[in-house]
Amino acid sequence: MSTKYKATTTEEAFFITITTVGWVDVFTRLNQKYVIINALQHCQTNKGLEIYAYCIMSSHINLLCKATNGFILSDVMRDFKKFTSKKIIQTIIDEPESRREWMLDYFEKACAHLKREQHYKIWQDGYHAEIVESNWFIKQKLNYIHNNPVKDKIVLLAEDYFFSSARNYARLDNDLEVVLLELF
Repeated sequence: MSTKYKATTTEEAFFITITTVGWVDVFTRLNQKYVIINALQHCQTNKGLEIYAYCIMSSHINLLCKATNGFILSDVMRDFKKFTSKKIIQTIIDEPESRREWMLDYFEKACAHLKREQHYKIWQDGYHAEIVESNWFIKQKLNYIHNNPVKDKIVLLAEDYFFSSARNYARLDNDLEVVLLELF
């Protein structure tokens, strides 16, 4: 697999997009959003993940982050995707979900072509990672991440979307702590 868009270094920040297979709207329910929040918190505490910005949309996640303390971001993302895949499927099975049969069938068929033994596939292979190289890039990605729910007409103001670091930057309550960047 190409490493062009993979975060294979340590101590460098990246803009990352992780997308569900078929852009399936998995994260429309609170329970699924909290699967992501809890997994990101675990990565922050145990895998050296430092998050500067994030947004959980219905079919993808955007992060501005880096790995610290000797961790490699590609390893953190691999473990994050592996864990959340299992947890998302378990949540679909165990908790109320009107699309349960359709989703399980779709995610099962999504891995039919794989050589490795796998029952369900939630995430697209790999992820898109762009290295942070300038303040301009950081500002542009922060704006993109925070305005994603506004662009999709989910909220009027970025800070009104609870599953985004726009709330952190507006100094509002949020379940996921981030490292705030002071840019000028």
